[in-house]
Amino acid sequence: MQRTVFFFLIVILISSGNLFSQEIEVLPLPEPQRTGGMPLFEALDNRQSTRTYSPHALNMHELSNLLWAASGVNREDGRRTAPTARNWQQIDIYVITANGWYLYDHTDHALRKYGDQDLREHAGTQDFVATAPLNLIYVSDHDRMKGASPENREFHSATDVGFVAQNVYLFCASEGFATVVRGLVDREKLHQVLNLRPSQHVVLGQTIGHPGN
Repeated sequence: MQRTVFFFLIVILISSGNLFSQEIEVLPLPEPQRTGGMPLFEALDNRQSTRTYSPHALNMHELSNLLWAASGVNREDGRRTAPTARNWQQIDIYVITANGWYLYDHTDHALRKYGDQDLREHAGTQDFVATAPLNLIYVSDHDRMKGASPENREFHSATDVGFVAQNVYLFCASEGFATVVRGLVDREKLHQVLNLRPSQHVVLGQTIGHPGN
């Protein structure tokens, strides 16, 4: 009887998919560009939020540069372009496109594909989100924040995502892309469709693409 119950519980956990989301493939990204670009003060002058996007997708080189600028590894010790409190590195970037959804692997600078579904309709509640070519979902894993109180986990998750989002803003200003960071997301639904663990918390979304008309 006990063995039957145990087997039944295992089946339920596996079928739920919440803990056991399996990657489909790993897509190495091209080496990111680390020189050039617009001067900082010009990028700051051009930084803005945009809600109109062309359907034209970013190519792999552009996506590589974007993700590295957002929170890629920029030092031999594994630290990144965006800081985190106590170097917890608790922020994950989920990448949602028309062709599927991915997790950005900062260490290997690669995309880990977890599904072929177009989840853009779940990436935000505003109409333009579902048709823009690229949405980033910023997720904080509280299990990595050792020694932090629940209040500090929430605080540092919010501030640390802000650093990532601003990196994206400056990159987009430099490269002529459109972007907007968004708090209007259905966090419960995203938690479900991305098969996140209980320790993972959706913080913000950010839409990126070529400017629309």
